[in-house]
Amino acid sequence: MGTATRIEIADNILTLTLARPDKLNAYNPVMQAEMIAAFDMADADDAVRAVIVTGEGRAFCAGADLSGGGATFDYGGDSEWRSEATPVQADGSVDYTHPSIRDGGGMLALRIFRSKKPVIGAINGAAVGVGATMTLPMDVRIASDAARYGFVFARRGITPEAASSWFLPRIVGIANALDLCFSGRIIGADEALALGLVRSVHAPDDLLPAARAIARNYIEATAPVSIALTRQMLWRMLGAAHPMEAHRLDSRTIWARGASADAAEGVNSFLEKRPAVFADRVSSDMPHFAPWMDDPDWG
Repeated sequence: MGTATRIEIADNILTLTLARPDKLNAYNPVMQAEMIAAFDMADADDAVRAVIVTGEGRAFCAGADLSGGGATFDYGGDSEWRSEATPVQADGSVDYTHPSIRDGGGMLALRIFRSKKPVIGAINGAAVGVGATMTLPMDVRIASDAARYGFVFARRGITPEAASSWFLPRIVGIANALDLCFSGRIIGADEALALGLVRSVHAPDDLLPAARAIARNYIEATAPVSIALTRQMLWRMLGAAHPMEAHRLDSRTIWARGASADAAEGVNSFLEKRPAVFADRVSSDMPHFAPWMDDPDWG
């Protein structure tokens, strides 16, 4: 058990709970490290077929921990996010390619993006700042009727982070993304539903059961490797310049999977009118024909 999160694995589902309820689950370096480690664990464990992320208490995540005061976002100053390595050169210029420049929320968002398992956000309360943007690379977001979203960066004198300038317009459209970020206003669950930011709204006690039902629907009759590939194919082709890129990727995956034991089992189980038993595993049977399959630097 972590100090800022809690993990439970049951029925092939890993539930990752943000667990700083006295701080409204505010995001800090410990939470970031534990969340990234949880996704590493999920990808490495073939018994885990889906991930649910939720919060303990009345908030999902109220954003970055602001207890450090005005220096909170001064990563080159006294912020708790400050790295020992500095990007400031001897002449006072800044090396913006330096690893210490990297946004912590973006590192988490990219790790969720790389997930080989479906990710479901069960937004139980306030999701503000990084608490909102960390949900964007999740595949499905469902909300309690007590949930609130806020992309409040301009109100804090900063800018959107966690790669949200890529994710948010793809989810709600550019006009809505600009409106949410320009105004920094807080929206309720019903407006989030209308914008397509969440898939459905539930009574608080029904939220986690609904998330688990979605997870079971994804994993009960499907091949794990096919799900892992499908997740990456659909997300990554959002940025493709031409459908030929999708055709090349589709062709390679169909070729590789068509020769697999899973493909034979999928067809035979259908013909024999029985449940399929898929043998291939994400940890050992993923094809390796795209750089992002093996190289974490590809996101």
